Amino acid sequence: MEHAGGSAAAASRGPCAAIPADQMAFIRQILDGVGDKWSMLIIAALADGALRYTDLQHDVSGISQRMLSHTLRQLQQDGLITRTAYAEVPPRVEYTLTPLSRGLLDIVKQLIGWASDHHDEIRAHRDHATAGS
Repeated sequence: MEHAGGSAAAASRGPCAAIPADQMAFIRQILDGVGDKWSMLIIAALADGALRYTDLQHDVSGISQRMLSHTLRQLQQDGLITRTAYAEVPPRVEYTLTPLSRGLLDIVKQLIGWASDHHDEIRAHRDHATAGS
């Protein structure tokens, strides 16, 4: 199957059918990065504006310092957040969403809301499956 750009599509049907096969590996990397639980929670935490590292660590409950630093670096590398260091004593660093990540924000908030809304139902299914094992 040829894509509009002339290269074969990654799949013959479904959402991947519109993606050229030569782009699929990178698309999977992007989805892996933005679909990571910590990335989504950090993006949601930054929805209302700039936050400092310690604020993010407090607002994203359960994240380790190492994972927060790693995820912030990855989000910055992908152009989803900006890191601004202020020449003050003590030094101050703030993180904010970029215009690119603003387009992702509604999706992230909807997914987090869906997980919260269906928490009890999913937990009951897991408990039932574990009891039946």
